[in-house]
Amino acid sequence: MIRHIVMWNLHDHAEGADKTVNVAKAKALLLSCAKVVPGIQTFEVATATAGMDCTNDLVLHMLLDDAQVLAAYQNHPDHLAIKPFMKAVVKERRCMDFTTE
Repeated sequence: MIRHIVMWNLHDHAEGADKTVNVAKAKALLLSCAKVVPGIQTFEVATATAGMDCTNDLVLHMLLDDAQVLAAYQNHPDHLAIKPFMKAVVKERRCMDFTTE
């Protein structure tokens, strides 16, 4: 099993909208990719909770069968289609992939 975790901080304003709007749009776009390839066991997208210390605006947590599933997800046309928006609104991105049982 592979865990794929990505965390983003977004610009205060980008693509003609404020951060709140862009976080909601980014979350919806990510969720639209939840079932694009077989072998995705867990697909969670979460946003920062108001009033809690949080270092990121948005997080994606995936559990996948193997590295081939992750590669298929990364190269799927639906996933590739959301990248231009994400690149336009994201100020900072961090990612970690690791094997797990």
